[in-house]
Amino acid sequence: MLFRNLASLRHLSLSKEDRVFLNAIQSITGQLVYNIGLYKLAVNHSSAAVVNFHGIKESNERLEYLGDAVLGMVVADYLFTQFPFKDEGFLTEIRSKIVNRESLNLLSRKIGLNQLIKYHKNQYAVMPKSIFGDSLEALIGAVYRDKGFSKCRKFIIEKIILAHYDLDELIHTTTNHKSKLIEWAQKENKQISFKALDLNESIKKKQFTTQVVIDEQVYEIGYGLSKKKAAQDAARRTLEVLEEQIDE
Repeated sequence: MLFRNLASLRHLSLSKEDRVFLNAIQSITGQLVYNIGLYKLAVNHSSAAVVNFHGIKESNERLEYLGDAVLGMVVADYLFTQFPFKDEGFLTEIRSKIVNRESLNLLSRKIGLNQLIKYHKNQYAVMPKSIFGDSLEALIGAVYRDKGFSKCRKFIIEKIILAHYDLDELIHTTTNHKSKLIEWAQKENKQISFKALDLNESIKKKQFTTQVVIDEQVYEIGYGLSKKKAAQDAARRTLEVLEEQIDE
């Protein structure tokens, strides 16, 4: 209660613009904001970075790094609890469908976060799609730093997973990453191959490893309990890298 009252007192001294921003953030997160500076930083893209009194450019990249880690861990733990009898491959596939760049870009727009992002308009004729997902991860990092892990976990589960994802639909929707990657390579007139690497064997199971090579350039490595799953994993990872490169 004390923190809530102190936060309310601090908010009285905010400018009209900051109060509008504050209300938007609290609407998105469903939580009271204590440190508005963290959230303003979360929507400040590197192209609009400002130099602080230490001479360091401040942008949302550090918060994005933090939020990416927190989001991945919370989603992994949530799925681990929700599906106690599913194997690692299943959990990894569903987590990927939730936290992949395309999904986060779309979600950022759905919740209205894209309207708050600051970027250098002279540097980009059109805002790169990756900025949306990056800023969402930065927002998660801001919530974590401002409210702690428990409140951040609540935000991710209630305002992201439960509000915007149908797990049953995700489970029954199959994405053929390999086909998508091959289709992209054909469109771009690039040579692509999936190279099987040495088989990793343990006492309990065998793990296959596949590497994607595009125009003789090595891309991502994928893993799976079959050659097919390893190729799909490698293709998924490569598509994520390519999407980030295209948006840069």
